[in-house]
Amino acid sequence: MAVPAPFDSSQLLQRKQVQVTADAAEIRENQFALFEGDVDIVTDSAIIHANTAEVTDNGRALSASGDVSYRSPALTVSSDLLSVDSVEQTLKLENTQYQLTGFVGHGAAGEIDIGTQQGIALRDVSFTTCPLDQQDWRLEASEISIEPGDTLGEARHTRFYLGDVPVLYLPYFAFPVSNQRQTGLLFPIISSSSATGVDYEQPFYWNIAPNYDMTISPRLMTNRGLQLKTEFRYLTNSSGGQMHLEYLNNDTKLASDDSRYFYRLQHHGMLSDNWQLNVDFNGISDNNYVVDLGSDFYNRSDTTINRTIGLDYYSQSLDMSLYLRDFETLGDFDAIYRALPEAKLQWRNSLGELLTFKVDSELAYFDNAQDTRPDALRWHLAPTVALPYQRYWGEVTAELTAMNTYYKQTNIANTELDEEVNRTLYQGRLFSTLYLEKNDQLFGNDVTITFEPKVQYLYTSYEDQSNIGLYDTTALLTDVNGLFRGQEFTGLDRISDNDQITVGATSRIIDDNNREQFVISLGQIFYLSDSQVTTAVDDRNRSALAGELDWRFDDSWFVHSAVQIATDNDKVERSSMALEYRLDATRLVQLSHRFVRDLSGETIDQFGVSASWPIGENWQVVGRSYRDLERDRSIENYFGLQYESCCWAVRIVAQRSLSNRYDVTGQQNTNEFDSSIALQFIFKGIGSSRSNRAMLEDGMFGYRQPYVLN
Repeated sequence: MAVPAPFDSSQLLQRKQVQVTADAAEIRENQFALFEGDVDIVTDSAIIHANTAEVTDNGRALSASGDVSYRSPALTVSSDLLSVDSVEQTLKLENTQYQLTGFVGHGAAGEIDIGTQQGIALRDVSFTTCPLDQQDWRLEASEISIEPGDTLGEARHTRFYLGDVPVLYLPYFAFPVSNQRQTGLLFPIISSSSATGVDYEQPFYWNIAPNYDMTISPRLMTNRGLQLKTEFRYLTNSSGGQMHLEYLNNDTKLASDDSRYFYRLQHHGMLSDNWQLNVDFNGISDNNYVVDLGSDFYNRSDTTINRTIGLDYYSQSLDMSLYLRDFETLGDFDAIYRALPEAKLQWRNSLGELLTFKVDSELAYFDNAQDTRPDALRWHLAPTVALPYQRYWGEVTAELTAMNTYYKQTNIANTELDEEVNRTLYQGRLFSTLYLEKNDQLFGNDVTITFEPKVQYLYTSYEDQSNIGLYDTTALLTDVNGLFRGQEFTGLDRISDNDQITVGATSRIIDDNNREQFVISLGQIFYLSDSQVTTAVDDRNRSALAGELDWRFDDSWFVHSAVQIATDNDKVERSSMALEYRLDATRLVQLSHRFVRDLSGETIDQFGVSASWPIGENWQVVGRSYRDLERDRSIENYFGLQYESCCWAVRIVAQRSLSNRYDVTGQQNTNEFDSSIALQFIFKGIGSSRSNRAMLEDGMFGYRQPYVLN
């Protein structure tokens, strides 16, 4: 149902002005005025139309009858009779049909009273957001009243109907009449799964203040008991954040009586124009909390819980940060090193018109929850001199960097590590790219075709680093852009020696609306000498050939693909592909595939299909399925069915996926599945709704748009 157009207030007159037009008029001074035939009365607050209208009591009273219509910024009313008392400042309409202005809500009322002091009162009233010829639901009440300045209306003896069947009676309830947040019950969340049993969650919203609110949600699970979930939000002129607490005193499905909980604090605040405070602090009771009870913040495939507190300083030439980073590891995985603290600094400045100079520095202390692991203090300093030459046609940049890193390591007994290490490396980089383009025609359309070749030479000196522990370092994944970063690892504990040339190119086809229709990128590294840091794991003379493709066939078809091919044996090391047909937000089909030859000793080979499609005038189906081709089994199935009319919707969603539950030894079970079903009921205009696209994004392998075209 279309939203009615807003009222045009420019039709009203200035304050205390009245204009009357009619086919005929009879006026007796200081007595009455009678208007007949197509009568229009325009005031400073409303427009009235009627067949006849009479002004009496020396202009203090007005009555109108015969096809009466009343239009104001608040509502439009058709009525049999209208009367106005200017002394009491009241207006009464009888036997009415009303439409709220700018909103789909409408209904009928035996009588509507509007007054300056008492507000609006509707008697023997009905309300719905459905069209007149399809009223799937409606409310009926003996009286609805809205007082001036109140944010809540009151309804008495209210009956709720589905079709013509009454399903609920309330002797009294209050409802919001403005966009301001109101304290009260929100729609419940009802579901059922093998993990929780029948699951009923009833949120209660508490509007504490304009800048503070809280949602309290008791959750009853037949398999696990009663859980309490709370969310507190705050907003000030310079900061904002959220606090979440979830608590289950006794999980009846478990043998132990231990309580289960999850907490989360997020805060972002501006301490001044340059200083920021950021907090992301999380805690969890046990390994299987997310698996058993679910989470809005973590996925069941996550293996760490983050705790971060930090200060940031930003200016035109200087950036600084001071952070405490801690991690809680789930399951039997090696504990991640925490940085307590980690301080970083970058200073930038120009050296004349051609050169730039910057200094990157870091000081960190690494500690591990496992007492047998080494700890370390690390200090790093890296000054860089660069000669950037950038023009509209391309770029040439030369850089020289010296990297000095000092380590003081403890708890290193029975290891190859040294107590103190002072490592100094030098790096030189020469990068250039060109931006070439020409205007052309392709399939009868005007397009711009670009070609952007780029080449980089990178040299990094070598120093033995086997006497340094791995504190925040792991191997990086490589894509086309990653070929030019010049680093094989995260962090600073391993800096690979380089003597290499990287070659790459990107080509684009851009239409006359400046939209990218086609983008392809290729790149590869050629090693001029072996890297002594990475030779133990990779002794090839060139990297895998990396490629990426984004193609918009037309307005409905899209394809994205990324691949890395080992050129020594022509085998695919990594690949991903997504093909999508999308007509609009409700009609789309996506096929996807991803492959990794070796990920921590395992091969990943997965195929997925996601779809959302209408199957009738009011019916929509949403589905998603992912299959592990390596193990020949399904890893997630998701199916949703929705019936949606103009004013209400009901959804049922069924899901089966890997639970990833941990056993008592901390090992993750990759053969156990969890099944669930959920029901959602929505009244449009009363509660919020979620799109079909949002339904697809749920779960471990949610829908994602496959393309990165502009």
